[in-house]
Amino acid sequence: MSELIEACKVCEIEPGQARMIEAGGREIAIFNCGGEIFALDNECTHVGGPLCDGEIEGGKVICPWHGAEFDIRTGRALAPPADENVKSYRVIVEDGVVKVVI
Repeated sequence: MSELIEACKVCEIEPGQARMIEAGGREIAIFNCGGEIFALDNECTHVGGPLCDGEIEGGKVICPWHGAEFDIRTGRALAPPADENVKSYRVIVEDGVVKVVI
């Protein structure tokens, strides 16, 4: 069963930035990519690097530990060393508040 979690306010994440929240027993990275908000599991599938600390380039995030790349919109692994996708979450923005469906 899905649950809608209030993550943060949109104004708390500048474009090109990310932050991590804890929800439902997991860490979720919230990204502001050109004014659009996306959510992925925070843990890189290679060896667990924190994606919320990664560099954002266009629509991808680069893991700060070993450079694996993921599509911010879908969680798809784009470049090694990661070869597994990260889970993406549906995001709803209402009245300036970011909500994540987990």
